[in-house]
Amino acid sequence: MKQIERMTPQYQTLPGMLDPIAIREFRGLNTYDPFSVPDNYFTHVTNLEFSDYPKPTVRPGYSQLGAANGTKVLGLAVWKGTELHAVFNDGSWRKWTGSEWTTLKTGLNTTADWSFTNYQGAWDEVNLVGCNGVNGLHRYNGSTVMTFGNAPVNINFITTYQNRLWGASGKELHSCALDRPTDWQDFGGTESDSYVKDMESSTGDPINMLSGGLSKLTIGMAASLHELYGGMPSDFRTRLVTEDTGTSNHKSAFIQDALIRFVNKHGIYEYQSGGVAPDRDYSDVVRGLYAEGIAAVSDGSRFYFMLKSGDLLVFEEATQSWSRWKGINANCFTMFKGELYVGDSQGRVLRLGGQSDAGVDIEWEAITKPFTNSTTGQKSRWLKLGLVIEVAAGTEVKLSLSESLDGDDFEEVATLTGTGLKIEKILIPVRKFTLSHMLRIKIAGKGWAKLHEITRQGRILQP
Repeated sequence: MKQIERMTPQYQTLPGMLDPIAIREFRGLNTYDPFSVPDNYFTHVTNLEFSDYPKPTVRPGYSQLGAANGTKVLGLAVWKGTELHAVFNDGSWRKWTGSEWTTLKTGLNTTADWSFTNYQGAWDEVNLVGCNGVNGLHRYNGSTVMTFGNAPVNINFITTYQNRLWGASGKELHSCALDRPTDWQDFGGTESDSYVKDMESSTGDPINMLSGGLSKLTIGMAASLHELYGGMPSDFRTRLVTEDTGTSNHKSAFIQDALIRFVNKHGIYEYQSGGVAPDRDYSDVVRGLYAEGIAAVSDGSRFYFMLKSGDLLVFEEATQSWSRWKGINANCFTMFKGELYVGDSQGRVLRLGGQSDAGVDIEWEAITKPFTNSTTGQKSRWLKLGLVIEVAAGTEVKLSLSESLDGDDFEEVATLTGTGLKIEKILIPVRKFTLSHMLRIKIAGKGWAKLHEITRQGRILQP
């Protein structure tokens, strides 16, 4: 029998085949030009957080404390670290008992925001002091809310510095007498006197923010920043920091690690002192979302900036990552027993934490930059797109593709519903988009999830 000789097959690699590209390190939100953004940034992010670096996770949810009161929370404060207090736009000052809101005072102004500080001075114990620029000074001594002192009735932005209470009345800066919180009009010529100074600026703006520290008092206006140094009236001195940058309001600034951070319509700034102007370099990647600020706070690891646009911009200090949150419409913040509390625009006080918004699954979204070959004009064939994502039972995930640089022209191509807490691998169908010059991926969902990887592979075609 004659043996048939078979030719050994000679395999050839298809020209232009590219190695798979896997993204496993995600850096957050970036609003620069989409073509210039590194692959591991998203051009749009909603309700994801990046503290579990390098994997984005659905943001924490919240629980609601008791029933809503009125339609807006005008101020939140903590007395001696032991009691949570709130002022609502029904004109009431209340404290949280652990199960309900107990009313301490009614008849307050229903539109003006409040500022608070803890102070003792000549009183027997620490009092929670508050004001709103309309109703004068109020204090809580552990049992009762009462008015006090002879400060101007429109005193506002209360803070402490050098054993004195400080506040603003229009353009005037006021302080009480040394350790005497009720005396604001004592000008007898001693070093313990009250103090008042007219703060001048080139635009004539009123004071809109005061923040006291160990070594200085920071004074904010709409278009300028100032500092006051010294320990007594004879050596109190002010210094102009800048006339190019100012604060939106007293709630939109906070101090963290000796730096004051604040937001206005031109950016999110940080400032330390020492003759260096406020800087916004760390927030430039989200400059496409800048808007006037409503409130700001730090919980020790994240910075939160609530904007009038409805966006809550969140900065993860450890990973230097930005995100945008929706569904938390904060008007004020406070920290209480290591947890962040939010007073919102619906009259609710919320405690941040958990995997749902008061029992409602959180909707989230992330959009990648437009993925291309080394140049956008190269002809290419998309061979594979996929992702690896961890989901909880009941979590819904939808994957969509777009051939454009930006916009919302996405076409849904795949879905997933979680059947238990596990990691899922999803292959994204690319048949319709095989010859696209660029592709953006939108990953949207409802419920808890954690993204682990996005993978793509293509082939460069001959011209």
